[in-house]
Amino acid sequence: MKIVNVGANISIKRDIDTGTETQRATVEAIISQVKEQGDQALFELTKQFDGADLKSLRVTEAELEGAYAHIDDTLIEALREAITNIRDFHERQKRQSWLTTKEDGTILGQKVTALDAVGVYVPGGKASYPSSIMMNVIPAQVAGVGRIVMVSPAGADGNLPASVLVTAKELGVKEIYKVGGAQAVAALAYGTESIPAVDKITGPGNIYVALAKRAVFGKVDIDMIAGPSEIVVLADKSADPRYIAADLLSQAEHDEQASAVLVTTSKLLAENVAKEVQEQLTTLPKREIAGASIRDYGVIYIAHDLVEAIDVINELAPEHLELLTEEPMNLVGKIRHAGAIFVGPYSSEPVGDYFAGPNHVLPTNGTARFSSPLNVDDFTKKSSIIAYSKQALQENGYIISALARLEGLEAHARAIDIRLEDK
Repeated sequence: MKIVNVGANISIKRDIDTGTETQRATVEAIISQVKEQGDQALFELTKQFDGADLKSLRVTEAELEGAYAHIDDTLIEALREAITNIRDFHERQKRQSWLTTKEDGTILGQKVTALDAVGVYVPGGKASYPSSIMMNVIPAQVAGVGRIVMVSPAGADGNLPASVLVTAKELGVKEIYKVGGAQAVAALAYGTESIPAVDKITGPGNIYVALAKRAVFGKVDIDMIAGPSEIVVLADKSADPRYIAADLLSQAEHDEQASAVLVTTSKLLAENVAKEVQEQLTTLPKREIAGASIRDYGVIYIAHDLVEAIDVINELAPEHLELLTEEPMNLVGKIRHAGAIFVGPYSSEPVGDYFAGPNHVLPTNGTARFSSPLNVDDFTKKSSIIAYSKQALQENGYIISALARLEGLEAHARAIDIRLEDK
């Protein structure tokens, strides 16, 4: 890893991947095909891209039940414990509708309403991601979303991974379709004979999924266009270089473009972590991916003191931030920009990925400056309530009319005036 002083250019931002011209054209063609042909397009595209010759898109109850035979009981229990933790955390995020009454009889308030239908995209391919299902489905359930649809690409055998099916079953997701890629996003946005359209699409995917989500935004809402994963560790001389190296590599193995950064006040720690990263890389199964990430996007910044180090953190606005200092809780209040903050030596980033409870769908690429982790609010909408009293209108109507005329909107003003004249 490169070791540089804080005076160097500080950034973990990468250009947002908008795809190649060919990729964008492919996505546009897929979306058009699904809009025009519906289910027929889904069957054809699934065979073309995934090699699965499906007869039906929807996962059956028998498939859900049968998946349990392929998952060890201890793993099923682990899933259940994780679900409990994640649900408990998100229950605490729920907002209530409210009303307030003024002395003149005016009633003002806010009505919180869950979205009617949400689509959750679950990546497929060579890996399965039960944690992604939990992190997207649970806040939607807690919010009270009436219909939750899950889509995921089938393997060439026409099946979804057992771990995906078991997780969905444990969560009570009943509407699951074997379709992935841009065609799945198009189906969720516009609807087909088998898949009624939803109001919002969440969940990660490859570049084609990301481009499709970007293309249908406006027709439906989306969670975010996520960039490569990133981790920043803030550490002083008290930190264990083995822990830091392991945590940096935990993100580096995600993607060649993933970013792993250490900010420290100790030059000795910086050197020891750099050595430890190289040693741990040699035994890592995904060492080629992690190695490329460390080579191209791995860096160690040496700060003069913790004050300067925190300034660096707030400038980076990382997705994941670990605080490995002697008094880490004392620093939490000084962190303004981070997707998730992991405090102390035993709060390794994977604790948050899988089990602790907070959501692991986090803002990347510096967007933690203005956005938040996926949460219950993302699956609700708010309506303002205004019940103005006659007394309030008589007292304030002339002000309202004046403001309308200030903007040159005479009809607005007259809509108030006609009521003031009617005494």
